[in-house]
Amino acid sequence: MINRRTFGRAVGLGTGAAAVSLAGLRPTASAADGAPATGGASGAERPSVAGGTSGPHTAFPVLKQVRAGVLDVGYAEAGPAHGPAVLCLHGWPYDIHSYVDVAPLLADLGYRVIVPYLRGHGSTRFLSRHTPRTAEQSAVALDVIALMDALEIDKAVLAGFDWGSRTADIIAALWPERVKALVSTGGYLITDRKAQQLPAAPAVERTWWYQWYFATERGKRAMEDVDERIALCRYVWTLVSPGWDFDDATFQRTAEAFRNPDYAAVVLYNYRWRIGLIEGDRRYGRYEERLAAQPLVGVPTITLDPALDPFTPPGDGAGYRHHFTGPYEHRTVAGIGHNLPQEAPAVFAQAVADADRL
Repeated sequence: MINRRTFGRAVGLGTGAAAVSLAGLRPTASAADGAPATGGASGAERPSVAGGTSGPHTAFPVLKQVRAGVLDVGYAEAGPAHGPAVLCLHGWPYDIHSYVDVAPLLADLGYRVIVPYLRGHGSTRFLSRHTPRTAEQSAVALDVIALMDALEIDKAVLAGFDWGSRTADIIAALWPERVKALVSTGGYLITDRKAQQLPAAPAVERTWWYQWYFATERGKRAMEDVDERIALCRYVWTLVSPGWDFDDATFQRTAEAFRNPDYAAVVLYNYRWRIGLIEGDRRYGRYEERLAAQPLVGVPTITLDPALDPFTPPGDGAGYRHHFTGPYEHRTVAGIGHNLPQEAPAVFAQAVADADRL
């Protein structure tokens, strides 16, 4: 989930930008009627997703596998094969179904939508049993670069939340030539491991209870027991999306991805690595050194803040605005929690279409 230091630095900001409606969006962060939006740096028309395929959907029609880097990546695909590419990246504890309603909306606009299972999730597998089950932030980003190479996608719009936002931010910062535009839920999430060593406000520390739990032997045992970890993940859903009335079937579709044999190792590594309990794999050291400098993001970007997300600080994104140097918009989404693309798919899809035309 979101970098706790990013959140901690921004606690106490005012409300700032107005909340957007869930029906449709204009380029500003104000309510809209769903009509096509125009404007932006390029002057290109911004299509509206309001008339797109309606949800809810329960499954992706096409699931595929491809060898990419150290992984055999499972992914969903929607839309025309030669359309402009959009990669939608999920977070923890979620999977590709966070985009089950977003993908058809973007496909209706002519996009080729790729939604991969991240390492340790769903049908994504390591090609070799000898590959360390690490999960530094740069490792996950390099997985996505390898996937783009395998699918012969030179450049794409990257959109994500949670781990997905962090991964998209990293690619936009280190490999901007591969990113046409960026949608980052929660803002700038590249982990600053040095800052992670400093105490945060008590309320922030409380929100991160599961990170400290994963640092213990008890937390490790819970994650290594399939039933225990599935119960834990469901509980996290209720905490971080307090207004989302999801049913058992919705959760169980995603929970299947948590049965991956590498799930516990990958999740535990990621959270323990972030707070300095373990050192990263040397093969990723040079990338982590660059990320430690908190590199700027210069690609066209829309940041989204779901108002009910406990990891999203109140405000207008001012706490991370300086990290984005290219064309930029910020939107606060009223009444929505952490899993923004699944809770408000039209809002998320509209942000992707709009970012593509900044």
